[in-house]
Amino acid sequence: MAIDVILGLQWGDEGKGKIVDYLASQYDVVARFQGGPNAGHTLKFDGHKFVLHTIPSGIFRKGLVNLIGNGVVIDPITLRKEIGKLGDFVPDYKERLFVSNKAHLILPTHRYIDAASEAAKGQEKIGSTLKGIGPTYMDKTGRNGLRVGDVYSPNFKEKYEKLKEKHMGLLKLYPEYEFDLESEEALWFECLDTLRELKNVDGEYFINQQLKEGKRILAEGAQGSMLDIDFGTYPYVTSSNTVTSGVCNGLGVSPHKIGEVIGITKAYCTRVGGGPFPTELHDETGERLREAGGEFGATTGRPRRCGWIDIPQLNYTIMLNGVTQLVITKIDVLDGFDEIGVASGYEYNGKHTDQVPFDICDGEVKPVYEMHKGWNTVLTAERDFDALPEAARRYIKTLEEKLKVPVSMVSVGPGREQLILRAVADVVK
Repeated sequence: MAIDVILGLQWGDEGKGKIVDYLASQYDVVARFQGGPNAGHTLKFDGHKFVLHTIPSGIFRKGLVNLIGNGVVIDPITLRKEIGKLGDFVPDYKERLFVSNKAHLILPTHRYIDAASEAAKGQEKIGSTLKGIGPTYMDKTGRNGLRVGDVYSPNFKEKYEKLKEKHMGLLKLYPEYEFDLESEEALWFECLDTLRELKNVDGEYFINQQLKEGKRILAEGAQGSMLDIDFGTYPYVTSSNTVTSGVCNGLGVSPHKIGEVIGITKAYCTRVGGGPFPTELHDETGERLREAGGEFGATTGRPRRCGWIDIPQLNYTIMLNGVTQLVITKIDVLDGFDEIGVASGYEYNGKHTDQVPFDICDGEVKPVYEMHKGWNTVLTAERDFDALPEAARRYIKTLEEKLKVPVSMVSVGPGREQLILRAVADVVK
């Protein structure tokens, strides 16, 4: 058996949680392979709304095993809050939620450093979610982080104090920042009890054993491909590999175990925080997209920047990820637009290009648009692709032609049932 992968192709917020939740019924295991509580996967069903930050989106599917992989960084405080909100919906979560011993822990001082560092940058802020993600990954690569398995060590407190001491030294480099470390620290240690109650496993052996037993596995990514630490719009990126290659490191599997790669894109484009965004609309149209799409961060609540879909950007992330099928979300947000823009290329420093330049932070990137006729029809009740208005079908087929990847699903609303499935969606082997 192979591991299928689902990930975002833009700057995050593409609607991965809903799609994972829908597909989960076709799998035995859902595994998160990177990121941390800076991600927010929103699911809506049975009149309820849930936002998952660390727990895989398959947790609501009865009988499904969920693994938090070693590539994820975990804040015990956030994890306990998240588990608490599952309530009566997932009474058996302790039997189905597994955590890799090699996953790194976010300490209160990681969040302290993150906040103080971001505040010190002033106008040069990168848009951190202030969840301590970056400092935690820095300790991971610096080889002095704490991992889930360490909480069972007899000298865990000593390891904690040593790392905390290092952090307090680093904080002297920044202007004074108000942070109630004492209370946050007390809560953090209290929340470790919740972490210890879960099934902690050696994730790499666990996931490979599942494969040997013929289990169907879906790897779930967080954030989006344009936030990848290597291939995103650096330095306005996250601290992990958000592309398909991150599955191998984040779960402990061989590259030849990767099967289908399901890439998700909105029918338009958004971004939270700072950093380059070639198709951003600083006008009434951008505001209309934000209001119609409810574009406010699930984790931070910050308003998202909005713009038209970007073909060079999507072709770039499709190439990086080896995408085999596309899912287009939130196409219903475009229902009321007379014209819809598609950026088919860029003018970069006076020259035309269809590639994402090395540095679009400093260079002048101007999108070249094709305008497409809107459909001015409400799509939220549609479930059949052929029943869509001609203009909507043409828009989707235009994206397929330009991206050279089949569209397997189209989401027409936030609900679990608001999906249009096409023939190419039948890919689960």
